[in-house]
Amino acid sequence: MLKFIKHHMDTIVGIEIYPIISLSIFFGFFVLLLVWVFSYSKETINELSDIPLKEDN
Repeated sequence: MLKFIKHHMDTIVGIEIYPIISLSIFFGFFVLLLVWVFSYSKETINELSDIPLKEDN
């Protein structure tokens, strides 16, 4: 079964670009997420972490 799929994929022209595009999107997303996490202010993180402990209705 795997031979059939591999042979079928080899016959498609230009398919080798899709893994490169997928890896680039994946890597870019996590780099942007890492930048966002490290640039987030400590005061905002402390405010958000105190939300479950507040007792106002």
